[in-house]
Amino acid sequence: MNMSIRKNSGLVKWILIGISTIFLVLMLILPLIYVMATAFGDSIQVFIKAVTDEYALKAILLTIEVTIIAVLINTIFGIFAAWCITRFQFKGKKVISTLIDLPLTVSPIIAGLIYVLTFGRQSAIYPYLQQSGIKIIFAVPGVVLATIFVTFPFISREIIPLLTAQGTDEEEAAALMGAGGFQIFCEITFPHIKWALLYGIVLCTARAMGEFGAVSVLSGHLRGKTNTMPLYIELLYQGYDFTGAFAVSAILVAMAVVILILRSILEDKGKTEGE
Repeated sequence: MNMSIRKNSGLVKWILIGISTIFLVLMLILPLIYVMATAFGDSIQVFIKAVTDEYALKAILLTIEVTIIAVLINTIFGIFAAWCITRFQFKGKKVISTLIDLPLTVSPIIAGLIYVLTFGRQSAIYPYLQQSGIKIIFAVPGVVLATIFVTFPFISREIIPLLTAQGTDEEEAAALMGAGGFQIFCEITFPHIKWALLYGIVLCTARAMGEFGAVSVLSGHLRGKTNTMPLYIELLYQGYDFTGAFAVSAILVAMAVVILILRSILEDKGKTEGE
């Protein structure tokens, strides 16, 4: 009986491995190979020309700029939100926790439309923004806001479970011994959450670089001004410049692979330290 269970388990295992492998090859590996093959299909010179084009470089730089700003703001927000939710008791705590998860359930297109309604010409605050010379819709600030909105749950949601599991005993003991809040955070809290924080930053970075929907609504598709890499790729593709589109896509894929490697490293380090 036990032998038959082992044999069946072995057979099921290989069937599941085979199904998973076929699915990954068809859905991920083949499309990525096609992207790379198309990007380098004409020649390396054509690829270099496509990715060093003036508008391509501006799209790459804007993507990096927006990603850095969004990740920096979300890191600060994520730490504060996680600390607030796990260390204090107050009315509305569940409401805040729910609102943090809102971008995970709201379509990015709807998020973009929300900001258009909030800061666009039909908004009540638009005249004040115009008087102050602040332009959000169809400008870089709008792209940044959209990216922040769709990515801000990633960091806080990595930290909150760890802070909850850690409890407050060590922090309370340090406070009784006269340690200040900043010292407690740096010497006690941060060592426990550093890998989760870095992991969240990596996830946030990956999501920010690839954001399309919300950014598309708010950017206005101004070439060389508000087009991030995903938007620029769409523009090239719609213009039948397939080589250029796939060349820039290859850069975005390479950046994603680097982030994936960092994610794996951080995940392993976090597990090792946890053990």
